[in-house]
Amino acid sequence: MKIVSIIGSPHGMKGQTGILLGGMLDAIRGTGAEVTTFSLSALTVKPCQACDTCHKKGLCAINDDFNTVKKAFQDADGLILASPNYFVSVSAQMKALFDRCCGLMHLQAIEGKYAAAVVTSGGPGGEEVEAYMLRFLRSLGFTTVGSMSALGWQMREGTQEPHLQAAAELGAHLAQAIDSKQQFPEQQAERAAVMERMKGLMQSQQDNWPYEYKYWVERMRFSQQ
Repeated sequence: MKIVSIIGSPHGMKGQTGILLGGMLDAIRGTGAEVTTFSLSALTVKPCQACDTCHKKGLCAINDDFNTVKKAFQDADGLILASPNYFVSVSAQMKALFDRCCGLMHLQAIEGKYAAAVVTSGGPGGEEVEAYMLRFLRSLGFTTVGSMSALGWQMREGTQEPHLQAAAELGAHLAQAIDSKQQFPEQQAERAAVMERMKGLMQSQQDNWPYEYKYWVERMRFSQQ
């Protein structure tokens, strides 16, 4: 089993988000799974330029670390996203990664893979960021097994143990879901709606986005006109 985690904190694994993520990863390693972590603060993932190259040719035109990260989580069995809550959203580093994944969303290329999310927050709003990250993951095709958040002060020495335990339980749940190929029927309607929306987009943009349209045709998601 291969799990990839991506942390969007500017402090990397040394900050509160990294500590919470670490509790989750320790539990996953305990199952025997292989874990690879990407810290976006140590990489270069530039903002999307909206040039449409990924839609037309299947490759991003920006030469940075995005393709390495993308390939890693495409090849993995599971993905974990971890971000601090900045103004009721993810960090700028994580948002840049999200925006660069627009081609993956169009293709709906990620199937049969599982994901989870963790958030730390200086104040209220962590749950909203959790929901946003999970929705992003499902928009790519991941099945989400859950998420959790903790306040910054809760991650200090002496108060962090219950939250590290909750993170460990989430990590174990992710590994178990992957191993058993657990089904989440409550996500099926959302999945179908995303697929239908992307299908309509591909049909309307078939002349402008030849790579993505061909991808859909080759996988028999609709017949070429």
